[in-house]
Amino acid sequence: MSQITKRALEDSLKHLLLQKPLSKITVSDIAKDCGINRMTFYYHFKDIYDLIEWICVEETARAINGKKTYETWQQGFLQTFQLVLANKPFITNVYHSVSREKMEDYFYAITYDLLIGVIEEKAAGMNVSQEDKDFIASFYNYAFVGLLIQWIKKDMREDPQVIIDRLSILIQGDVTRALEKYQH
Repeated sequence: MSQITKRALEDSLKHLLLQKPLSKITVSDIAKDCGINRMTFYYHFKDIYDLIEWICVEETARAINGKKTYETWQQGFLQTFQLVLANKPFITNVYHSVSREKMEDYFYAITYDLLIGVIEEKAAGMNVSQEDKDFIASFYNYAFVGLLIQWIKKDMREDPQVIIDRLSILIQGDVTRALEKYQH
């Protein structure tokens, strides 16, 4: 039941964002649109920003689910871009309502899992410390999240497939080379 209520709150927030900016939406508005009382909202989330974070994390996790290998990372990133584009009114409102740092945190938390999965796969059989693998994953993750945030800032005009194709060409073989440089 908890997930159903959270999804209903998500739908209500997205519905309201089509009508007005995030700064004009209250917990009472969301609760009323959802057909619940305010206390039910607070049972699940501490505030609207907590709901936003949950939405971003949940949707991005679904987009990259199972795409944590070297062969599939591009699909995971492409699906992340497509998910953002499919939720353009929501993402645009969030982008204009929360700090860039918060947006980066939302995306970084989820896409890091994808990248560390790729790094771990490519590091199999290599003597590379976990600290170095984490560093490499963070480096690539900041690059990806930076591209994503910049794309959102530019109103999501460029075709996500083109971005991912260009990224793939740029880093092809670089993960393995980076791991080799850190091998003990």
